[in-house]
Amino acid sequence: MKKFYILLFVGLISLKGYSQIDTLVSYCNNFLQYPYISDGQQYRAILTKGQTAEFNVVFYGNETYRIVAATEPHDQSVIFRLYDKNHNELFSNADFNYSNYWDFKFESTINCYIEAELPEGKNSGFVIMYLAFKQENK
Repeated sequence: MKKFYILLFVGLISLKGYSQIDTLVSYCNNFLQYPYISDGQQYRAILTKGQTAEFNVVFYGNETYRIVAATEPHDQSVIFRLYDKNHNELFSNADFNYSNYWDFKFESTINCYIEAELPEGKNSGFVIMYLAFKQENK
């Protein structure tokens, strides 16, 4: 009987986690409307206070991109920073009131990585990020 309760507890925790992810996905999708189209990937991590997730990405020249990031609750933004391969900071949403998204364009193809961390005062949680490109009318 004890095993049953342990399995039930683990199952409920798992369902809560999936529910949180679904909520975050829905929230992010609000920022991924036309003309922005997702690259088809979810960049996600479970973090605790002080941890940082790192995602490697390639941005192609002359394309407009959007980064969208979220955690629960939505009024607390994920802190995210974009770096080039030499660890030069190219952008930090901390400089822009912790915005949940950022639009940008590179003139040439560049390898980068994005670091994400939880906001101040949050001890643990899911972080989800999307990358999207702007569909240009050509």
